[in-house]
Amino acid sequence: MATVTLRNIIKIYGEFVAIKGVDIDIEDGTFVVLVGPSGCGKSTLLRMIAGLETISHGELKIGGKLVNDLPSRDRGIAMVFQSYALYPHMSVADNLGFGLKISGVDKSEIDRRRGEAATMLGLDPYMDRRPSQLSGGQRQRVAIGRAMVRQPEVFLFDEPLSNLDAKLRNQTRIEIKRLQRQLGATVVFVTHDQVEAMTLADKIVVLQDGLVAQIGSPIEVFERPQNQFVAGFMGAPSMNFIDAVVGADNTIQAGGISLPVPAERFDLPAPGTPVTLGIRPEDIVPEGHGTRPDLGADFTATVNFAEMLGNESLLFADLGGTEVVARMQQPRPIEPDQKIGFRIDGRRVHVFDKNSQVSLLR
Repeated sequence: MATVTLRNIIKIYGEFVAIKGVDIDIEDGTFVVLVGPSGCGKSTLLRMIAGLETISHGELKIGGKLVNDLPSRDRGIAMVFQSYALYPHMSVADNLGFGLKISGVDKSEIDRRRGEAATMLGLDPYMDRRPSQLSGGQRQRVAIGRAMVRQPEVFLFDEPLSNLDAKLRNQTRIEIKRLQRQLGATVVFVTHDQVEAMTLADKIVVLQDGLVAQIGSPIEVFERPQNQFVAGFMGAPSMNFIDAVVGADNTIQAGGISLPVPAERFDLPAPGTPVTLGIRPEDIVPEGHGTRPDLGADFTATVNFAEMLGNESLLFADLGGTEVVARMQQPRPIEPDQKIGFRIDGRRVHVFDKNSQVSLLR
């Protein structure tokens, strides 16, 4: 396997700058997920690593070797596409071995690699079938196996789970992570789904409008988002944002409440300064559900809507004119327009600069 290094990578289409100067270091054997909303440049970046898009400016190195001008076949990469891209007229066995065959690999070596991949991915019973006779999850495993047999230095995945239903998506996600650990593979994986990013990644790269918004471990980007964009993107449901001002004695005034926050957690501006308060749904605790935070503020609100999810409910309520979402563990039925008490956890909230949207966390 190999490292991947991107230095000041820029991609220009005519007058449109899609990638605006990206620096990323991907260590050997690391599972890196590029995540962000549609149009942020994540697939373009992956295609540049793959050699399917030219690099306008900057340097791309794989295994320490500059590959800007190398064709895809010489980069030591293998790519798994969203659409599987299997040959419909070929059997699973032929799909797995075709790339090696046209590269002139010896038949016995093809059989060996193909057999190893089929066993690892549970494809042995399907080797004589064609793609049309397989489920979506089985087809995706064939696509992964086809990449495996090439024994690449880097695996590239372009939203490979988006065509699967929810159950298959979860199963295949686990299989991909298990496979990466078994192989010790370097993986670059593109998704717009932040749940996939959180569960798969060793390192997450959050992209926004062709720029890197934040790089870090899943827990870092979730617990310590560097700006309001990352805070709102990572987490489902999204973080609640409320207009606020800094109060006296390390408090935040928002929605008619005074919320105390730990002095050591933030670099707060002077009292009276407008800020944005960020609260994750799980940090708005409904009365009687979950542990009552020792540092926080209480409010009572009418529940406008309750979304039952089985093991939890999402409660939509009004806080000082702003609708917020709270997460209720072990839910009970909520009547329409029922009033409920809530407590905000002051130790878990986030505060952002009103203008720059940069986090004020220390």
